[in-house]
Amino acid sequence: MSKNPITNSLRALSADLAERRITAQELLALSQAAHDPALNAYIHWAPDFARRQAEAADAAFAAGIVAGPLQGIPTSVKDIYGVAGLPVFAGSPRELPKSWQREGPVVQKLRKQLPVILGKTHTVEFAFGGLGANAHWPVPWNPRDRKTHRAPGGSSSGAGVSLVEGTALLAFGTDTAGSVRIPASFTGTVGLKTTLGRWSADGIVPLSFSLDTPGILTRSVADAAFAFTALDGATVPALDGLAGCRIGVGKSFFFDDLGPGLGATVDTALNALTKAGARLTDLALPGAQEVYEIYFRGGIVSPELYQFLKRELPEWLETLDPKVKRRVDFARDLEAWEYIDRKAVYAAQSRLAVAALQDVDVLVGPTTPITAPALTEFADDESYGKLNMRALKNTAVVSFLGLCALSLPIGHDAAGMPVGLQLIAPPMGEAKLLAVAAAFERAFAQADLWTPPASLE
Repeated sequence: MSKNPITNSLRALSADLAERRITAQELLALSQAAHDPALNAYIHWAPDFARRQAEAADAAFAAGIVAGPLQGIPTSVKDIYGVAGLPVFAGSPRELPKSWQREGPVVQKLRKQLPVILGKTHTVEFAFGGLGANAHWPVPWNPRDRKTHRAPGGSSSGAGVSLVEGTALLAFGTDTAGSVRIPASFTGTVGLKTTLGRWSADGIVPLSFSLDTPGILTRSVADAAFAFTALDGATVPALDGLAGCRIGVGKSFFFDDLGPGLGATVDTALNALTKAGARLTDLALPGAQEVYEIYFRGGIVSPELYQFLKRELPEWLETLDPKVKRRVDFARDLEAWEYIDRKAVYAAQSRLAVAALQDVDVLVGPTTPITAPALTEFADDESYGKLNMRALKNTAVVSFLGLCALSLPIGHDAAGMPVGLQLIAPPMGEAKLLAVAAAFERAFAQADLWTPPASLE
């Protein structure tokens, strides 16, 4: 085991905990010592709650009980998941009714394994935004730039921050149009967006019932694969290398209007994949432009959030963050036929996209076309609107087309901030997606482009 156990992979830590080479309480102490309140990852930091879980995990280990691979692992949870005993604000200025603390299937699967939840991480209000801004709460500080307050990515704005600071080794977020992948890209972590319906969204405050997906962020793809198997049960196959791997490159949409240094970093990563034996080919993803144009007209998320709030939390409508309220108010006048038509276009274009992806193992492109902007760059409404749409561009279309995807870090842009590469696969293709991403990660480490803070065991 390394000098600092936190640098070990989740797989290694899980084995160390089970073999009593380290206790859950010792691991918790290391995680809590890493907590930096100035980074503001958590809306609710819960040291006593975490201590009780660590004691329970250790007691189970001492009795010879291993409840699951995540037993004793420090974990953070986005503030829209129900967790019994912890409040839910969903990024709003007041706590939601206690009924929203009810744990859904994802949290139930997690907690049955006796992890150690350190607290609830910040979110954009009702998860509706890609930069991480929230008028009601201080915006988490992206730890990759300690001098300039940069966007942490949204809407799971505290999730990536909790990983980088070291308080969590596994973070739970949600992804409707990029809310796991954008924070992962901006903070140099790994984010997995699951296929709609693969993991239940029950027990999670909804943004869009048509698009919401639970997801995870980790320090490495190796950690993501380990956590995915622990939560899902599917086995992630091991790839010896990338020889013969078919990689589609989405030049015609995903590489448009890239920020300074971003394109060069992605090109360097693609060259490393070619040297590792992968076969690259240009592949235009059908439907990407079509569904993005619908997004510019308002999409389907706004009316679905409005419908939820109107029915379940009507008093919250008048206190919404102005950035959220403008988009929700716009949905009030949307005709029913237009909403239905937009969903029909999504479905038709999804079929074309899935068919095109059969020709490759994964499709790749930059996760976001911009670097993590400083908060001063989107202080006014107009600049926020433009940057938010640009941040969401490459991730949103993947969600609208019903695909699964993963973001992993590949280097830095001209501003010295992390650059994420998005890997896209057909629905329910998570196991293969993670296998290919793990091979990518090893190739990037060998090429000295990006080495994650956790070992790649």
